[in-house]
Amino acid sequence: MKHAVWLIALLVILFFFDRTDDLAGIPTTQEIQAEITVEQLFTQRKSDVQVEVSGIVTRLLADDTKGSRHQRFLIKQQSGHSLLIVHNIDLAPRIASLTTGDAVQVYGEYIWNDKGGLIHWTHHDPANRHPHGWIRHQGRLYQ
Repeated sequence: MKHAVWLIALLVILFFFDRTDDLAGIPTTQEIQAEITVEQLFTQRKSDVQVEVSGIVTRLLADDTKGSRHQRFLIKQQSGHSLLIVHNIDLAPRIASLTTGDAVQVYGEYIWNDKGGLIHWTHHDPANRHPHGWIRHQGRLYQ
């Protein structure tokens, strides 16, 4: 009888704490790229690569309001490489306190363009089919 109780308890724990579905949007180590890799991606004209970067906000741009709304801003990495950040504010909170000179960390998908590239998918994926992105600003995570 004791063994049956323990078995049932174990099954209940496994049922409620099995989070493999939640891991679908978490990137593997191979998907995460270092800052220097963004420069390599730019040089090689590669796109659709998950990257994590950090930088200083150099310019705030007007929101893109065509289709899904996006908050847009430019960052400059320590290496000097500039990136456009395109943050979907229909799926994630706006970073209302963002100003030039602020430090940010960004995790999302790099897309090549001739101006240095852009990073989008900086939000969760409601369908859980794409790695969840995020932006960290002043200790708060926006996703």
